[in-house]
Amino acid sequence: MSIKLKQGEFVGSLDCGTTSIRFIVFDQYANIVSQHQLEFPQYYPNPGWHEHDPEEIQGISEQCITQACAKLEEAGWAKESVKVIGITNQRETTVAWSRATGKPLCKAIVWTDSRTKNTVAHFEHLLATTGIEVEPGQFKTGEEGVEALRDITGLKLSTYFSGIKLRWMVDNYSEVQQAHDKDDLLFGTIESWVAYNLTGGVQGGIHISEVTNASRTLLLNLRKLTWDERLLTFFGFRRSILPKLVSSSEVYGHLSRGPLKGVPIGGLIGDQQGALVGNKCLRQGEAKCTYGTGAFLLFCTGKDIVNSSHGLLSTVAYQPGPGATPVYALEGSIGVAGGAIKWLRDSMGFIKSASEINTLAASVPDTGGVYFVTAFSGLLAPYWDPGAAGLLIGLSSYTTPAHIARATMEATAFQTRAVLESMKLDSRTKLEHLKVDGGMTNGDVCMEILADIGGFDVVRPDMRESTALGSALLAGSAIRLFGWDISKPATLAEVNTKGSRTFNPHMPEEDREKGWTTWLRAVERSKGWDEGVYE
Repeated sequence: MSIKLKQGEFVGSLDCGTTSIRFIVFDQYANIVSQHQLEFPQYYPNPGWHEHDPEEIQGISEQCITQACAKLEEAGWAKESVKVIGITNQRETTVAWSRATGKPLCKAIVWTDSRTKNTVAHFEHLLATTGIEVEPGQFKTGEEGVEALRDITGLKLSTYFSGIKLRWMVDNYSEVQQAHDKDDLLFGTIESWVAYNLTGGVQGGIHISEVTNASRTLLLNLRKLTWDERLLTFFGFRRSILPKLVSSSEVYGHLSRGPLKGVPIGGLIGDQQGALVGNKCLRQGEAKCTYGTGAFLLFCTGKDIVNSSHGLLSTVAYQPGPGATPVYALEGSIGVAGGAIKWLRDSMGFIKSASEINTLAASVPDTGGVYFVTAFSGLLAPYWDPGAAGLLIGLSSYTTPAHIARATMEATAFQTRAVLESMKLDSRTKLEHLKVDGGMTNGDVCMEILADIGGFDVVRPDMRESTALGSALLAGSAIRLFGWDISKPATLAEVNTKGSRTFNPHMPEEDREKGWTTWLRAVERSKGWDEGVYE
């Protein structure tokens, strides 16, 4: 006898992270009705290299959708209850595939990958000498060139951004170079690749790029939200390789197969901006920090682009619909946060599971004088040193794995403070509290360390799937499901109203400042280790 399944109204979110993928089904209050998560392989073929297989990402994405739908039906709900889905993704990770076959031409280069140091050095030299054309026949060189690039993109030259990774692919993989020259190359970040395949792939799939992801490529004009011909000329790309630009909230297409065949895709957003939306930091002056593989602090600046003088990036926070006025943010990007815990587990064998780090770190009252600069792929904000190297300093015969575990947690806290110090100078605003989410925030010890080192209150919501929720809100808003309208925050008042826990600082100010000063000394020692970057 078959059981009649209930019909409801839900929104799905496909969260394509750096090490795992999950599909979550939310109700109108952001309660999780069903979910499924799977990890996928990481490839490190050379020092500083980090790759993903795009086809594995796609396959696992579809597995997560299928299994979450099966769990939904096990809970008594028909899969037709999912009315729309959103997609959120690890940003900057770069995929190159064939227009003719729809197949990847090489493995994806992950955002953490630092193989492109010399590509960055090449373009730094080009900026210093030839410069960038800002008007027909008018070039800006040297520091003026650097400022011109930042004025157009909001970014600086770094291994971090997609355009640099794509240039390396074209220069080093003959398959990619030939595809570019023969106009067979399609470029995209992860949301481009996944949306292309979910809507049919080579059989009519859409080739699109959402603006928050596009703003991380070094190819987008941040003010106009258009691909910029000056940047394409500077980096040497054909325009035809680029996806169509779309907003963060609109119906882009429909799923072409699987249990949700025919369901619209209505929201796309980079994961860190997704967490900003999911935390409902939609107004100027609101901020959040997400602690995953890396850590990312975004401060909403409203409709204004704020150019940082202290090592932060200007970026798109979200665009609420086609042609709508975008909302911008200042961002501080920390390359390694939870990634260092994974390193302690997988490479060093200090712990068997990530959660064990809390118990290990709590077994000692301090780090025993150990400091850990987690510059596995150089340092991002606010230092921007691709030649920096990971550094454990202050080791002695007294040092134990527990001290190193605690120093790993402190490293994330110190880097958060460094970003907040820059944000305070740029925005002329001191944050009294910081909203947090992401896997690292599950541990109370980590949050207590963050509050003590930062000297501010840390607010952790009970429902911490903020990244996935952000894309769900944008998707629901696209079809006005539940009356949601991302441009009218009041319509989201009943979303995720569960409680939160606040962690207050207890460390004496003198100890806090002593630790901060020593951390800065450690950072200086890690800088410039990879001298070949500057030759």
